[in-house]
Order: sequence, then structure tokens, then C-alpha cells
Amino acid sequence: MRPQVTVAHVSLTEPSNRLKGKRIIVTGGSGGIGQAMAKRFACEGAKVLITGRNEEKLRQLASELGCETLPFDVTRTEGIDAFVAQAIEKLGGIDCLVNNAGISLHESFQTVTPECFDQQVATNLKGPFFMSQRVLAYMEKNNIKGHVLFVSSETGETADIRPYGLTKAAVNSLVQGLAYLYTKQGIRVNAIAPGVTASAMTGFDADENLACSFNVNGRVYLPDEMAEVAAFLLSDSSGCISGQIITCNNGNTINARWKK
Repeated sequence: MRPQVTVAHVSLTEPSNRLKGKRIIVTGGSGGIGQAMAKRFACEGAKVLITGRNEEKLRQLASELGCETLPFDVTRTEGIDAFVAQAIEKLGGIDCLVNNAGISLHESFQTVTPECFDQQVATNLKGPFFMSQRVLAYMEKNNIKGHVLFVSSETGETADIRPYGLTKAAVNSLVQGLAYLYTKQGIRVNAIAPGVTASAMTGFDADENLACSFNVNGRVYLPDEMAEVAAFLLSDSSGCISGQIITCNNGNTINARWKK
């Protein structure tokens, strides 16, 4: 018997320079969704800087995409001011910040330790919070009508007992709070909340097997699908959208009364 093959039917728009002139930072840009976003943004004409902890991977990817790199660990909040200053120098300014860096340690409630709790809070919430604080201060000071985009998760839309889900719920609240705070300055803040997507963090390799029983479409999502939505949100075409968490999971977490 032949093994069942799961196929992804994905439609992507043709690059149209819709991000031309935008200067974009992507944290956690050396793999997964971050890498796909950096590639998409560059194809759309943006000047992109990717950051992360794997300096060798960053250099390799930067060579492929023609983007800037600046190694940095977002949990090192004491170094954010220096990082932002260097990023401004490399890019000539900042129009968009994409808070993508994140980790999940996949624990159960009973196996969570204080150390792994703190690690996930530092990466998924504390780091993005203070990175956004500094970039938004720069945008406001320089009258830049910019955009901060967070990569949340579908877990932030549901009740959870794990640090990962709790941090993503907090991120969703932060997105709406910041959007309301900065809307009069012309700065937009949004998030994409992916369903389970092929990446090192989820353990799914898109080149091996896409099948996934807990996604409503029967397969894992591809990083390129998330990058497509992110590119739209950073573009001027979405100028009326702020404070929104765009959940990218085909309605999988909608709490319908008749849901089985």
C-alpha cells in the first residue's frame, strides 16, 4: 500500500515592491517563520535586518537574501539600546519592527520549572516588550508612521496552562494596548497568530511530512503562508488595520457551540 501523501495547495502573490523603502528589523530571523518573512520582505523591496543568536546562520542567510545582520539575543534586555542604535545605523532608520523570536519548551503543567518558565517569559514577552518600547520611542521622536508586528500564536486565543501559551495571551493584550496608545501618532501595531507551522520549534519539517491531525486543514502550515500575511500587514495596503491579532489557522480555535 502506498503511503498517503499530504499536499499543500498554497497561493502567494507576485512580488510588487509593496514594501519598497521600508526598513525592517526581524528578530529570530535565522529560521522558520522569521526567515520566510525576511525573504518575503526583501523580495517586496524592503531593506531588512535580521537578528538572532546563531551568527553563522545569520551570515549565510544574509548573503542569500542581500539583507543586513546584527546578532542579538532578545533576552539581553540590558543591550537593547545599543542594538537599536546599531540597527538604525545599518538600516538608516527603522520603519517596522517584527517581534518574531520565540521559544516553546513543550512541557506539561506538572513538569514546568521556574527556570523554563522564566526562559519562555524572557524570550516571548519581556524581550519583545522592551524591544518595542525602544523602537516605538525612536519612531515617536522622529515622527515615523511605523509598524510593530508581533508573531503570537493560536495558543494565545485559548485557555492554557503552559508558559508558552500564557506568554502569547499576554502578547495579544500588549498588541491591543500599544495599538490604542500609538494610533494618534500614526503608528500601527498588529500580530499574526499562526497555527502549527513547520519549523525547528514545532518539530515539523515541510520537506518530510506535512500531515498534522490537530490542524483543521490536515496539514502543518508553511512559513511562506505566514510571511504572506505579514507582508500585507506591513504594507500601506493595510493602513486601516491596527490592534488586530490575525489568527492564521482556518478557524481552528473558534469556540463554536456545535464544535466537536
